[in-house]
Amino acid sequence: MERQDSAAPRDVPPSGAEREFETDFTKHSVSYEEILSGGPPRDGIPAIDEPRFVGVEEAEEWLGSREPVVLLRVGDEARAYPLQIITWHEIVNDRVNGAPVVVTFCPLCNTAVAFEGTLDGRELTFGTTGRLRFSNLVMYDRQTESWWQQATGDAIAGELTDRQLKALPASIVSWEDFRSAHPGGEVLSRETGYNRSYGQNPYAGYDDVDSSPFLYEGPKTPGDLPPMARVITVDAEEEPVAYPYEVLRETPAINDVVDGEPIAVLWQEGTASALDEQSIDAGRDVGSAGAFSRELDGRTLTFHSEGDGIFDKETDSEWNVLGRAVAGELEGSRLEPVVSIDHFWFSWAAFRPETRIYEPQDAR
Repeated sequence: MERQDSAAPRDVPPSGAEREFETDFTKHSVSYEEILSGGPPRDGIPAIDEPRFVGVEEAEEWLGSREPVVLLRVGDEARAYPLQIITWHEIVNDRVNGAPVVVTFCPLCNTAVAFEGTLDGRELTFGTTGRLRFSNLVMYDRQTESWWQQATGDAIAGELTDRQLKALPASIVSWEDFRSAHPGGEVLSRETGYNRSYGQNPYAGYDDVDSSPFLYEGPKTPGDLPPMARVITVDAEEEPVAYPYEVLRETPAINDVVDGEPIAVLWQEGTASALDEQSIDAGRDVGSAGAFSRELDGRTLTFHSEGDGIFDKETDSEWNVLGRAVAGELEGSRLEPVVSIDHFWFSWAAFRPETRIYEPQDAR
């Protein structure tokens, strides 16, 4: 994106920003006119900086089986970040398997993204600016107070402008899927140090394909897909692709080739929307999806759905939405995850308008 001239008429830092931040606002890659107040001030939505974790058995007492959680695996360590908690905080600064990570969720865009917490060997921690761009969370790092776009991981203002955080494979899955796959995993505790209505959805009714994005002022959403349609995206360098959930519901196993790499996008029912009913565990079933490399042990697998299951053509092994073979010749094998992110279409399209929307005839 072209760097903006900081002296351009009216293109001055957002109101109040220079009082709240020590950011070098002379450096920025986007127009400040695109950045709006989301209501709360800096850190008005507080990040979780000292997360506590509990085991699966304890979390079972307050998590419903269909509730959505963000699954992050680093090495052999798996953690679940329930949306019932991080919807109220949007950022968790954490260490997983010894590595600094930042786990983020923007409820206005239905976008959960995990990033490496280091840049050039320097550890960064993040907070909320209280601002939005195209309805998407704008974060800041506490070390340089640069501003970052959550959806893309790009620094858009400050010392680190034009740098990008490295995204990690993370996905929104049901609590049932997490606990079944990772009985020894850890779960973000409700003991956060804050008094919030965990389990309740502060955006009740927002998840409606016919509604309009909240506080959205940005480019017109391209194509025929509704702005609030759910998609899972693969941000490939040459060819970003969006896979609509409405297509995945009809075709739960998609074989595609992106930037020359064969990938599979898998979907299964059983995950509640965090943005539908007042109580998150009562949200309608929107399912969950994940993207994976189709290459395993020197061969390329081809997937298809049959009944309620997903199978590969080569061995007829059965797979789940976490990319693991649960029955058959390849039982226990795991596909390599591809970085893929859930969004509402309007949000992703605002940042990557060149994205190809997958259609069934595109199978490769």
